[in-house]
Amino acid sequence: MAKNEIVYIPVNELQNFMKDVFIKLGVPSNEAIQCSEVLIKSDLRGIESHGVGRLKMYYDRIRNGQHKPITNIEIIKESPTTALIDGNHGMGMIIGIKSMQMAIDKAKAYGMGSVAVRNSTHFGIDGYYPLMAVKENMIGLSVTNARPAISPTFGVKPMLGTNPIAFGAPTDEECPFLYDGTTSITQRGKIEVKSREEKPTPEGWVIDQFGNSMTDSDEILNGLTQKISSLLPLGGAGELLAGHKGYGLATMVEILSASLQGGSFLYGLTGIGEDDTPVHFRLGHFFMAINIESFIEIDSFKKISGQILRDLRNSTKAPKCERIYTAGEKEFEMEEYVMQHGVPVNHNLQMEINEIRTEFNLNEYNFPF
Repeated sequence: MAKNEIVYIPVNELQNFMKDVFIKLGVPSNEAIQCSEVLIKSDLRGIESHGVGRLKMYYDRIRNGQHKPITNIEIIKESPTTALIDGNHGMGMIIGIKSMQMAIDKAKAYGMGSVAVRNSTHFGIDGYYPLMAVKENMIGLSVTNARPAISPTFGVKPMLGTNPIAFGAPTDEECPFLYDGTTSITQRGKIEVKSREEKPTPEGWVIDQFGNSMTDSDEILNGLTQKISSLLPLGGAGELLAGHKGYGLATMVEILSASLQGGSFLYGLTGIGEDDTPVHFRLGHFFMAINIESFIEIDSFKKISGQILRDLRNSTKAPKCERIYTAGEKEFEMEEYVMQHGVPVNHNLQMEINEIRTEFNLNEYNFPF
């Protein structure tokens, strides 16, 4: 098989493989199913940075002790509408699902529910959790901090994580509104995809310790590890194109993910101890569910929200542009395509999958590579 050949794996087969890998790593079978569901949701939506491409990361982190395969969630403090959760370094996907469900249950009873989490781990795509609320005819919000990657405006040292914000709302259309984006121009996972594809990173996404743009994807990833390269916040360098706004949003997420929790922040999230050995990441999350019917009848909300989106899409298009999209629309349409054609897997990712398949003797998965 040619080195640059992409193979498409059926969605169900790939999800089952990831589930079995998590089980082999010690994750209980019911939770392994949930972990694989979060990862495959990313691949379905065309977000290659957080699907099967991240399986090796979870493998490595469970093996080196940064993630615990058995998730023991502890409720530190709780009220009718709020809760503070300690994830005890378990699987972030399980912590995220249970925490958002708790927020949803509180919103059903009291109109709104908020759950703050500390001592968690990487939980997959941020947008998975607001969609849980949307399915219950609610508004959902999810944010998380992450290991340092973004430099502050006028700075060059990576201080803040990519700190994504995800917001979902139901509409009268089949596709809900779902905004899911980092507070940086890009995120580490997309550069990892560029590296696997052996492609450069676009200029203007990343700077070195002198403020110069970096484009070598492997060099960038190494620089992020060595704290000598930084992702730029939304808007880019300086204030001319409003980079300070992306920086401010990243800081807002850091506060929501650390201050309410009494949790770790900035360089407390590196996952590396003083002697350069792996330690727990101690990530923080914040989830909110809003019961729409506590404010307005659900059909009215959906109709207004849907009309907002239709008016935006039907507005005047720029020259040579065929279509205006609203948030979540491209990903929603991608799900149908991927279900039909399978998940694309490039050569370097094929090698990672093969290594894991061989180690765990999962030979029943007869992938064509």
